[in-house]
Amino acid sequence: MSEEILINVTPQETRVALIYLGAVQELHIERASQRGLVGNIYLGRVSRVLPGMQSAFVDIGLERAAFLHVADIWETRSESPPRPIERILYEGQSLLVQVIKDPIGSKGARLSTQLSMAGRFLVYLPQETRIGISQKIEDEAERGMLRDRLTRILPQDEHGGFIIRTMANMAEDMELAADVEYLHAIWDAVQARAAASQAPCLIYQELDLAHRVLRDMAAAETTRIRIDSRETHQRMLAFAQEFTRNVADKLDLYTAERPLFDLYGVEEEVERALARRVDLKSGGYLIVDQTEALTTIDVNTGAFTGVRSFDDTIFKTNLEAAQAIARQLRLRNLGGIIILDFIDMENTEHKEAVLAELTRALARDRTRMTINGFTSLGLVEMTRKRTRESLARVLCEPCPTCQGRGQVKTAQTVCYEILRAIVREARQFNAREFRILASQPVIDLFLDEESQNLAQLSDFVGKPVSLQVETLFTQEQYDIILL
Repeated sequence: MSEEILINVTPQETRVALIYLGAVQELHIERASQRGLVGNIYLGRVSRVLPGMQSAFVDIGLERAAFLHVADIWETRSESPPRPIERILYEGQSLLVQVIKDPIGSKGARLSTQLSMAGRFLVYLPQETRIGISQKIEDEAERGMLRDRLTRILPQDEHGGFIIRTMANMAEDMELAADVEYLHAIWDAVQARAAASQAPCLIYQELDLAHRVLRDMAAAETTRIRIDSRETHQRMLAFAQEFTRNVADKLDLYTAERPLFDLYGVEEEVERALARRVDLKSGGYLIVDQTEALTTIDVNTGAFTGVRSFDDTIFKTNLEAAQAIARQLRLRNLGGIIILDFIDMENTEHKEAVLAELTRALARDRTRMTINGFTSLGLVEMTRKRTRESLARVLCEPCPTCQGRGQVKTAQTVCYEILRAIVREARQFNAREFRILASQPVIDLFLDEESQNLAQLSDFVGKPVSLQVETLFTQEQYDIILL
């Protein structure tokens, strides 16, 4: 199946959409003011060692200190048992670290001292000596052939290790050799800059989103990469001609008047990807709830009644939902722990078929994940590696009215809070009058249904109570003025 990649560029941000089977499958957004940090290499300074947590905070020049766990220290991986972190690191120590997870929410970036640099076909591990192969290449004969090819290409004095990426099975020896040369040049530059710098300092910055498309996303089935910026097209073309020659002829400059994302309906897809409800073609729907701890996806039959039995209706809805869930995970870039609540199925064969369909639909995902199957409660537990913020976290912020709760107090609840607050104020202060400032719905309620309660309160405190609408207040906001 063929796919297209669309790249929309403005001075403020770069947006990438991957189109497959006529639908948007992935969305990536990188803002000039908030570029991702994953892959960046820093010369950091250890600011605090925490023996109880076997971790350390490292200053790499960001607003929040980054986090380094003992399991992510390269020196400890070959030791059994590993040395405690307080015997490896000390406060004020400088060390080269790489970001493996962006700051997410209130958490700082996560670091590793095992450095890696990615090319199109290979990942270079300067501290290793082994040659690894992507787990997605499952055929043992092919794995052996790729390992032998790379071994022949590497220089005799090679001291580093490599991981062979999935796309390497389509590469020629000349392309693999060029990738090796490119990665060696990056590592030489990293070493030279680190030797001449003082911590904290950025040593190597990962490629921007547009160039990562050429290195990581463009595949054999990619028929065209459309870019709506002449400058970005020229930069990508120069990069492709030097490092990814087999992709260069797929680059296409889009110059029509109609916006590129409008032409393919991507803007509407972005809006739908921010919604809580996802409608299925059959009439069923998904409910997606993302929290700090995990993401839950609930499947419902909705208006779909099927044509035969109720079990058949449930089975068909779950099969369709499995495909939709796989797409939503990529589209929204959901990661961490994910709980899928399919409609309950009694038939074991139906459960196995739904799980198989989910696994098949997830096979196209480039992000590492695990699927644990159905639990005793009928839920499917899975994880998807989270390295960057989800689409919703990039584009949205907590509602200032409900502070991210997804709901607000009713006007009646706020009325009763105000009545209790006036009683407290009356016991502390001898005011001539109390004036309530609140939103229009709250004031309307005091003038109608709650007017009797307000009059009783005025008699109880022995002071008049007046009302005033404050148009700038949300429904939960109010103030009590003592006159």
